[in-house]
Order: sequence, then C-alpha cells, then structure tokens
Amino acid sequence: MSRSRSDRVSPADQGCLSRRQLLGGIAAVATVAIVPRHVLGGAGQLAPSDRIPLAGIGIGGVGSGQLQGCDKAGFQIVALCDVDDVYAEKSYKRWPQAKRFRDYREMLATSDKDFDAVYCGTPDHTHAVICLAALRKKKHLCCVKPLTRTVVENRAVVQAARAAGVATQVTASPNTSEAACRTCELIWAGAIGPVREVHIWSNRPLWPQGMARPAGEDPIPSTLDWDLWIGPAPMRPFVERWPEGHLAPLQVGRGSSRPAVYHPWNFRGWWDFGTGALGDMGCHHLNTPYRALKLTQPTSVYASSTRVLPETAPLASIVTYDFPARQDMPPVRIVWYDGGLRPPCPRQLAGQTLPNEGTMYIGDDGIILRDRVFPEPQAQKFADVPKTLPRRSGTWGEWYEACTGGDPAGCDFPWAGLLTDFVLLGNIAIRTGKYLEWDGAAARITNDEDANQLLHAPYREGWTLDT
Repeated sequence: MSRSRSDRVSPADQGCLSRRQLLGGIAAVATVAIVPRHVLGGAGQLAPSDRIPLAGIGIGGVGSGQLQGCDKAGFQIVALCDVDDVYAEKSYKRWPQAKRFRDYREMLATSDKDFDAVYCGTPDHTHAVICLAALRKKKHLCCVKPLTRTVVENRAVVQAARAAGVATQVTASPNTSEAACRTCELIWAGAIGPVREVHIWSNRPLWPQGMARPAGEDPIPSTLDWDLWIGPAPMRPFVERWPEGHLAPLQVGRGSSRPAVYHPWNFRGWWDFGTGALGDMGCHHLNTPYRALKLTQPTSVYASSTRVLPETAPLASIVTYDFPARQDMPPVRIVWYDGGLRPPCPRQLAGQTLPNEGTMYIGDDGIILRDRVFPEPQAQKFADVPKTLPRRSGTWGEWYEACTGGDPAGCDFPWAGLLTDFVLLGNIAIRTGKYLEWDGAAARITNDEDANQLLHAPYREGWTLDT
C-alpha cells in the first residue's frame, strides 16, 4: 500500500515531490534486470546486486551504530570517513574492506563513483557543508538530526535536495511506526476532539551546558584533525577535558566529573557546534505531531530558561510556539520543555505519572499520551478506530526503499526541514529572550531585526555554502 504524502506537506511542495516520485518510478523500471535477492543472497539476505554502495561520514559514536542499521537495511558500506582515527576505530574494524578517508572532500572528489549513497553523522555545524557537497554529486543522502545548525543552512540544503532529485532521510524517530500511525489515526478520528495544545518534554541535556569556555589549550592528538573538525565554525583552541571541579554538578552531564569539552559527544551544548537539548531531541519528538496535526510553520515563538550565556545553551528551557488553523484543525500551541522540566499533570491523567520524556496532546474531549487516549471512557468509545495508515520499516528501511524507487522516506529533507526550522527558531527565542513573530514563507522574523542575525552564522575563511 503506497503512502500518500498529502497528509504531511504543503500544497506548494507537492509538485516537486511528485516529480521525485516519477524519478523513483523510472529508477524502479531500470532495475528490473537485477538478480532476485533470494537467488544470490541466501535466506533473509539481499543479493549482492541489490545492495546499494554507501559511504559514511562521521562514523564514531552514534554513527557506528547507525551504519549498522544501514548495513542491515540493504546498504553496502564501501567507504568510511572521520576526522578522529580513535573514535572511528570501531567502524574500521567492523568494515575492514571499506576505503578510509579523513577529509570528506577528498572522498567525494576521488571515490564518488564507488558509492551511490552517503550517510552524514557529524556534529551539527558541519551537516550543511557535507550535505551540500554530497547533493552536488547526486548522492542519495541520510543525515542525523537536526538537518542543519542554522535556518539559512536548512533552506539551502532542502533546496539542493529538491534540485538533486535523490532519496533523502533524517534520523528523527519515525512518524510511520505503529505508535506514530496510531496517534495520527486517533486524532484524525476525533478521539480527543479538536487538539489545541501539545506538550513535549525531554530529559536532555545529558552533556554540559550553561557554562563559559574553559581557559587554556591542550596538545591536539595526532589521531585528530582539529582544523577539519572545526570546519566552518570559528577556530578555537583544542581543550580535551574540563578541569576537575570546574563544572557544577548539574553541568557535568553524562559520565565522569571531567567530561570532554567539545569532542566527542559534548559539542551539543555549544552554539558554535550544536543546537542544545531542543536541537538534539526536538526533531525526534516533533515528527509525529507534525504529521498528526498537519503542521507547517509557526507564526510565533517565545521562551524562558535558566541563565543564557553567550556560547552555550542553558541548563533548562521552556519554549512556546503558536501555529495557525490548518485545514479542518484549529490553531494549536506547542510547548517544549527540557532540562528535567515537565508540564503539570492534567486531571484526566489522575493516578498516572508523567514519564521522563513524552508527548501529550490535549483536545477538547480528552488527552493522548503514548498513543493512549485518556480518560478511559473516551478511550473505549474509540477503541475500534480502524488502522488506515501503512506501518513502515523505520529509518533505514524507509531510506533504502526510497533509494530503490519506492515511496519517499518518512523524514526526507523537505519534511525534516520543517522540524529543523522549529528547533532552530526555538533556540533563537532562547538566546534573545524575546517574543518573535515568524514568516515561514519569507524565512524572516518580522518584529526583531537583531534576531534575524541569528538565522545564520558567519563561516570562517575558506568555508562557504557554495563550495
């Protein structure tokens, strides 16, 4: 059963997407002569001719595990690229036959004929330059969330993906899972009435935030290309770990009392490299609400938070977005919480405890939490809502299907671009502390010119979005 995209994109997007579906259909016809997977691949395996050669960029940490997902879905890992030899070692051992690179530009210049798809698992600040380079080579592309670090980058990457006509995907939690589809079906059936509020909360950050830059400088390991890790961001000295006792307990995050300062993992808390808790988890949590509520762009956003320092995201924040009426749905307010903050537990959930992370839809007639309807009498009335949406194979399977001419992935770049705008606008509201009015079509904040300066950040010399 093919999935209609009309429930999740604006009319202005549908013409471009249908052209890509046409291209996918042409690709499907072109692969008719491929040997069936059961002939050469063994039971439950893909035939060698069915596997799509893939290059991974940013292959340490989550990248290693996500490349395993790609491998299982049908991709063949043929090239690996990382600026840190030690961090990448796990992937090197898992795919010893893959060519190794330190600079993604060299990989795309010298070996791009060896692969048809690219996975990007680098820190947020290098997503845009890597994605644009891969799209110029017409490579199918998967990028970790959020798609980019700035709104200007986001718009450039989405436009380039449309022009390239390739299959794209972002690693947000799928909106095509059983729980996600069931949430959509219940809301569309009126199980809780018109939805006017959504509350979303995360237990992040699990890394240091709310601190100033440490003094000093450590020797750069020979196994790390610090200049290439910095990429388009402003250069700064390499510092390996925080001094003992420098961070307050709430700032330590995950691991020891002396966590890494920037790399690995902890880039997330720095505005030059990451997008804070909202950027890290927002795309995960928003993917299903955007589909269920047919959202596109908010009209306003404002935030409150703990102390905001110039270089880092705060320890905790609350961000409020207002969306206009859509089709048959009323205006809706979405409130984001992080740093351990959660919404008040509503009366309909008497006896329930809110989880550490969650999404709660509040309608005129009830509540949905974890794809369950509350109160119980309302749930019983809608127990027989039919399953009308196709459940799909998840992030990697959807991307593989799209690469082989099937339906677009559930979080392809045009869709992920909406989620990315959401989290990046929230960060601008956090950083400015102002009520911001947003014109999504023009990609501008209409009531504060200073805030518009945060839609992008200057690149250091030698780096541009055009190269």
